[in-house]
Amino acid sequence: MQGEPARRVVITGLGTVSGIGVGTAEFLAGLRSGKSAAKPITAFDTEGFDHATACEITDFDPGEWIRHLDVRTLGRASQFSVSAARMAVADAGLTEHDLRDVPTLISVGTTDGESRDLDHLVEVEVDQGPEQMDAVIARRVPAGRLSAAIAQEFGLTRVEAVTLPTACAAGNYAIGYGFDAIRGGDVDFALCGGADALCRKTFTGFYRLGTIAPERCQPFDKDRKGILTGEGAGILLLESLESALARGARIYAEVLGYGLNCDAHHPVAPHQDSVARCMRIALENAEVKPEEVDFISAHGTGTKANDVTEARAIRQVFGEDDPPRTVSVKSMIGHTMGAASALAAIACSLALTEGFIPPTINHAETDPECALDVVPNRAVDADVKIVQNNGLAFGGNNAVVIFGKRDTDWS
Repeated sequence: MQGEPARRVVITGLGTVSGIGVGTAEFLAGLRSGKSAAKPITAFDTEGFDHATACEITDFDPGEWIRHLDVRTLGRASQFSVSAARMAVADAGLTEHDLRDVPTLISVGTTDGESRDLDHLVEVEVDQGPEQMDAVIARRVPAGRLSAAIAQEFGLTRVEAVTLPTACAAGNYAIGYGFDAIRGGDVDFALCGGADALCRKTFTGFYRLGTIAPERCQPFDKDRKGILTGEGAGILLLESLESALARGARIYAEVLGYGLNCDAHHPVAPHQDSVARCMRIALENAEVKPEEVDFISAHGTGTKANDVTEARAIRQVFGEDDPPRTVSVKSMIGHTMGAASALAAIACSLALTEGFIPPTINHAETDPECALDVVPNRAVDADVKIVQNNGLAFGGNNAVVIFGKRDTDWS
């Protein structure tokens, strides 16, 4: 490919497993209506916790989507990722045969891998001893299964399958990886995104940090109480513009560019200058000016450490007077860890296609330290052309992706 121009990269398929809807149509409806996935936790015993609300998925049947693998051999996060990949391939108008013998990338981000299974194995070891561990469950644990299982489900023969453990920015990292692979001509198709399942370990960790909200997630609100953990998967199918046009595919959006950095400033606290720098890297990579961004899909966790720092970084890059409208879909689906920025990327793609900005729900009064238009409580119609998607993670792992609306001159 040396000497050839970089290929433009577009999104032609979406697969969504979330607390506000399984499948893109349900997810879109949930975004438009400002649906909340918050409910009491049933995934594990919550005795001893003062409050135990999360954005758990309770209406998901993996057997509806997984055709070839034995569902019992897959952990919950892998079930999510394979199902979302199946949805994305079908949504793109492709078949297993179309992917089987062509160069394909699978990149899936995660925070916890199969921690729900690890939770179970630890409980068995403590209560009954290691000899009582279920071998089937033990074999499900490796995080690499989140991507490898997709390749196995589709019977792919020319595939690179990568699982990226860059915590809560991992979905954006995975999309950036796919963007480079398509743009450079290394693969024909890329299935990219993130997946995580609700687990006791992560809930307890955030609870001990004092960052779990009692009932609802209120990003950028002056009375916010913290995050709600969530679960799910978002998988996007990427291909070159040339490929999409040649086969008459529907194009949701173009991936214009992305930025990554890792400042290692603090184990859990974001660093304002580093977050601002990552946004500038993404804008430069995408050849987009700050004033061209129509709205920002924020990391927006609902904690003071994140919200104030991220809001200040946004104003640092976009100006104090009139920064773009900034929303957090975590107010609806909770913090889905490695799936967070992937599901937000799907929300961005749908916003570009459908002409709207999703709301930040549960909002009463904006924190003066944030000073952003967060599109409170109700979606708004808008002619959206360029969207920025922020993903910020512990350890200063930051990833920002820029998406653009389909150009009418393409076809």
